[in-house]
Amino acid sequence: MKTLIAAACCLSCISSVLAQGGSAAAPPGPPSQRDPIKIMVVRLDLEKYKATIKGLTQFGDRRQGTDRNRAAIDWIEARLKSDGCANTARLKYTYSPNDPTLPSGPPIARSPDAAAGGGRYRGMRAPTGVNTDPLKQPDEKLRALNTQPSQGIDREEVYCTKIGTTHPEEMYIVGAHMDGHGWGEAANDDGSGAALVMELARVFASPDVTTERSIRFVLWNNEETGLNGARAYVAQRASLQGREEPPGSGRYPEPKWLGMIQHDMMLFDHGMPRADGTVSKEQRPEADVNIEFQSLAKMAEGAQKLAWVLYAANEAYATDYPAAVGPHMTNTDSTPFMDRVPAVSVRENERGTEIGAGWDPHWHQPTDVYATFSDADFRLGLNAAQTTLGALARLSGAELSSR
Repeated sequence: MKTLIAAACCLSCISSVLAQGGSAAAPPGPPSQRDPIKIMVVRLDLEKYKATIKGLTQFGDRRQGTDRNRAAIDWIEARLKSDGCANTARLKYTYSPNDPTLPSGPPIARSPDAAAGGGRYRGMRAPTGVNTDPLKQPDEKLRALNTQPSQGIDREEVYCTKIGTTHPEEMYIVGAHMDGHGWGEAANDDGSGAALVMELARVFASPDVTTERSIRFVLWNNEETGLNGARAYVAQRASLQGREEPPGSGRYPEPKWLGMIQHDMMLFDHGMPRADGTVSKEQRPEADVNIEFQSLAKMAEGAQKLAWVLYAANEAYATDYPAAVGPHMTNTDSTPFMDRVPAVSVRENERGTEIGAGWDPHWHQPTDVYATFSDADFRLGLNAAQTTLGALARLSGAELSSR
């Protein structure tokens, strides 16, 4: 019965969302061989996705305010440009944990608060936290790479934009954070999400791909300190939405936001901890892509509709793992957007009730390194990429030109 109700809600919500801002897309179902979205989805490749994650891990945990973080930003920008993302830019902001005048917010809660929409724990729990002990990292080379502490107050984050051909003044934002901590490589948190966004940017930047509406691909910084990079973006650019600059040019530096899709930890869905606190080493066969909206947000109705659009795209285009929709989005870079625009988070598990309960033992730990994860894990991230690409292509009105 729950499946039937979900499917009915899904189809109803999809029709509403597409009528409000997306293109007239085909209904959910098996994509035909001539479906341009299927062709785009096939351009996502497991080995390319893995290679992008691996490339990010060369900079260690990419902790904000360090040389390795700045080097990673340079590398991301260069990759975006080499993949054809010509409209690449940086947002500059200032971060200081002791300056209340700067874009910030309350510290990230490390356990969910049901009253605040984070959900409540169910089932078994295991201890979680942020590792701050460098000696727990056995790899001496990685330990040395991660040694430099955060310094200074000037920060940057990079983004690129696919310009819409019909409605360049309207835009979907697709994001993931590139910084991490815990004395590992931040391969999953959030190299897996950053690589996903970069791979989506690569596919949409193909010269034969056009979209009616614009799409911005953002690699947030300072997520681990309180979503500060995303908060700075909202503070600086929310008021600029839809302005044509210069007037009559047809250029919109900040198109009107239609929706925001965040990606944060994509690889690990090994199930609930056992009674002794350990977690299975193998990806569970019934692993799924979690799509979360926040039921208490001002834009909750639109966010739920957006979540069901992604659910339908997963049904149509994901090759291995299904999707699940939940109402407890929390503690990720979509949070600063959720009262302004429909916003969802795509991830490996529910952020509050599962990751917050210790379902991923590598979260913020020295074991969050590339070698920890198997192809079954990486394939979950690839399926999330397929899910978002399919939804974005439908919403933005993507088409392929003949060659």
